[in-house]
Amino acid sequence: MEIYEKFGIDEEVIKLAERVEKEIKPVFEKIDKVCEYNSLKVLSAFQNNNISDMHFNQTTGYGYGDVGRDTCERVFADVLKAEDALVRGQFISGTHALTVALFAFLRPGDTMLSIAGKPYDTLDEVIGIVDNPSSLKSFGVNFEKIDLIDNEFDFDAIEAKLKNQKIKLIEIQRSKGYSTRKSITIDKLEKVIEHIRKFDKDVIIMIDNCYCEFVTEKEPLEVGADVIVGSLIKNLGGGIAPNGAYIAGRSDLVNLAAERLTAPGEGKEVGPSLGITKSILQGLFMAPSVVASSLKTAVFASKILEELGYDVEPKYNEDRADIVQTINFNDEQKLIKYCQGIQMGSPIDSNSIPEPWDMPGYTDKVIMAAGAFTQGSSIELSCDGPIRPPYTAFMQGGLTYEYGKLGVLKAVQNMRG
Repeated sequence: MEIYEKFGIDEEVIKLAERVEKEIKPVFEKIDKVCEYNSLKVLSAFQNNNISDMHFNQTTGYGYGDVGRDTCERVFADVLKAEDALVRGQFISGTHALTVALFAFLRPGDTMLSIAGKPYDTLDEVIGIVDNPSSLKSFGVNFEKIDLIDNEFDFDAIEAKLKNQKIKLIEIQRSKGYSTRKSITIDKLEKVIEHIRKFDKDVIIMIDNCYCEFVTEKEPLEVGADVIVGSLIKNLGGGIAPNGAYIAGRSDLVNLAAERLTAPGEGKEVGPSLGITKSILQGLFMAPSVVASSLKTAVFASKILEELGYDVEPKYNEDRADIVQTINFNDEQKLIKYCQGIQMGSPIDSNSIPEPWDMPGYTDKVIMAAGAFTQGSSIELSCDGPIRPPYTAFMQGGLTYEYGKLGVLKAVQNMRG
């Protein structure tokens, strides 16, 4: 197409894209069906809670009696099948919400167990894997982990741990983070939760659900999880929420998290909306279709990069648990060039050239391409990766498939030279 040539995409890449799109059409049709289901689920929650324009009014200061904020949280609870939800712009990120949850649920002497290996890099200092005087470790909270075996939960090790040791909280990160393992599907999550409950009915099962919402029809609370945590500048914000995150699940756990975010005795009763309730609700309303666009972008990237000979995960036609697509380049410069190409295809700062740098919270240098309307928003097309072998790109997002496709083509073109 002539329009792609104006963006510097050569004819060979355009023809490859056309062929790939024909092959992935059946996968797109499956994505559309999930999008339709989740869209109706969201609309039902809006109607059941009688959302009107009065809910868009803002509060300031303490935020007492914020009807819009409280009703917004009921909508999220309905959508996620939770007893209660804490949905706040006072959360800076998904990492912040996870930190609040962990400090809310754990006490000195308690043990936190991760059963999907080490959590995401930004939690290293939160947990105390990397020394920090403000970490959970510094407060006497213990951390242990059980690694996956061939991308499967180690059921025997989990059973042995629960039989021989008191565990307060089990954390499961569904998305792969900066590892090369597969992300965890709802089916696998359901099986491991059933297994855990055979040996401990009281342990808190907390799911890091970042990047995973609306990828399938079910969410983790529907298969037995106690609490889930996610970011609003990822899936559920729909590219519209300017910031924030959520914690949803059992009401007692949500209340503990609220008192950690604000203050004991105040909890959910305080926290002004500052006028963002409309953006949060509108983002949630758009989220099913935006997630679908992100998935289509990932599927397209997976197929076209596989055609070019690179190791991709997941494959274009595999079941997905999240919106993340990984590409192993085994070459530092190709990783850098691919990320720079994503930046070139972005609406914001397309003339900027990202370079690897020492980002706060990461142990390796990271290159991060994110020409986004909202800083750090990874539901908008972004691509990043740590500068360490096998030099893997972690790509996610795409507000529309058309924009996502162009970004991928710019990245492929830039890598090819």
